[in-house]
Amino acid sequence: MLGRKKYEIGYKKYENHANDYLKNPERADRLLKAAQQKAFRRKSSLSEIWSNLILLFDLIRSWRKGEYKKISAKTLVTVIAAIIYFVSPIDIVPDFLVGIGIIDDVAVLSFVLKQLSAELLDYSHWKEETNKIIDSPDGPVTK
Repeated sequence: MLGRKKYEIGYKKYENHANDYLKNPERADRLLKAAQQKAFRRKSSLSEIWSNLILLFDLIRSWRKGEYKKISAKTLVTVIAAIIYFVSPIDIVPDFLVGIGIIDDVAVLSFVLKQLSAELLDYSHWKEETNKIIDSPDGPVTK
């Protein structure tokens, strides 16, 4: 298994692309949709991070809609870079390697989720206070 440092280096190259997505709202929306679709297809492999991953997707959606503004530019870049990495079929361990292609994606997402745990907690509290509805590929869900 690749070391944590290699995952971080692999992820870092996607940070450069993240700003382009932030400047293009429609592109960011398509990226988020692709990430959600992949996540739902790979839900069993993502079970350890599932709830936080869905929260992360919802955070980006709330930010994109202009509903949630307490997120730094640095955090946005980090999140979008992680989502780009997750969606990309060619990364440190290519997705076409059945059974192991998701391992690096989970490692990168876990790393980012850990780094952003305080901000995700703040967002979760905000969402509970405002009783926001989550849009999922299975339809709207109130959390």
